[in-house]
Amino acid sequence: MRLFLCGDVMTGRGIDQVLPHPGDPALHERHVKSAQTYIELAECANGAIPQPAGYEYVWGDCLAELKHAAPAARIINLETAITTSNDAAAKGINYRMNPRNAEILTTAKIDCCVLANNHVLDWGEKGLEETLDVLDAAHVLRAGAGRNFHEAAAPGRIALPDGRRILVFAFGFESSGIPPAWAARSGPGVNFVAEAGEDAVGRIAKQVEMFVREGDVCVASIHWGGNWGYSVPPAQRAFAHDLIDVAGFHVVHGHSSHHAKAIEVYRGRLILYGCGDFITDYEGISGYERFRGDLSMMYLPEFRKTGELSTLRMVPFQMRRFRLNHAAPGDAQWLQQRLERESATFGNHVVLNPDNSLSLVWQDT
Repeated sequence: MRLFLCGDVMTGRGIDQVLPHPGDPALHERHVKSAQTYIELAECANGAIPQPAGYEYVWGDCLAELKHAAPAARIINLETAITTSNDAAAKGINYRMNPRNAEILTTAKIDCCVLANNHVLDWGEKGLEETLDVLDAAHVLRAGAGRNFHEAAAPGRIALPDGRRILVFAFGFESSGIPPAWAARSGPGVNFVAEAGEDAVGRIAKQVEMFVREGDVCVASIHWGGNWGYSVPPAQRAFAHDLIDVAGFHVVHGHSSHHAKAIEVYRGRLILYGCGDFITDYEGISGYERFRGDLSMMYLPEFRKTGELSTLRMVPFQMRRFRLNHAAPGDAQWLQQRLERESATFGNHVVLNPDNSLSLVWQDT
């Protein structure tokens, strides 16, 4: 069984403006008042962007890779509210996509959108509720946010032809910038975790017990940590291990960092500490260039029936003119070297293949 996993997919702001049905471009940022500005920045950096761009345009070369890989499930962290709400949260940076542009998700045949992140409530509870309604109408599963705690804690359940299921549980950490007030309780919110620890693992294990049955493959999709930096805090690593040992997860799918981070294989189970951004409108924005946030990664792990990792292939892309393009050989090598450096801490090696894809060679921890 093969999965497609990636990091943050931000289809709001500038991306929304180049799609067939752009929403209200008004922003509440300190220096930028219109989402159109992000198009201008990208075009100044790399050239003209078609307007309107078709839904396939933004996914670019990724679509052919997905067709070739034929994953059993396609799982993304959707870091954008899908809403026309004008109830902007007082946080400075607010992402939203016009609901009429939801076809961008079905064009890539996305199976499940993770919503436990620090942007899903950017436009208030009404914005979140509309996001849930739009995804339901598009028949795209969701996890990590809901109209109450029970809905937010429930997994996305992906049925496979052989009768097995992939269960996607999603959790949003305060360390990623999610306000505690966003936690789902009796009303709308996210499946919130204040900090890594045994108590949190115990609560999560109880959530899993309510839904899992024999043969299920369980994915823990976690929005945690800051945007920049490669370090993996000891508490984060211990938490990831406990999710496997105590809660029984087969994959830990971490995101929030704007760039790819270390990879670990623990007891045969895959831990991605940070998948990096995948689709953004950051093109042309200066700062933190040394992290190469313009480069993104498609993760294609393959699992045995026991849930243990058998292979991990990664395909690097570059976001250019608001389109995912195959990374140039030099850029693919740059990613290989960074991931090799960071993953070596866990005894793993990242190999650059002749087709510019990357593969993980691991030592189980």
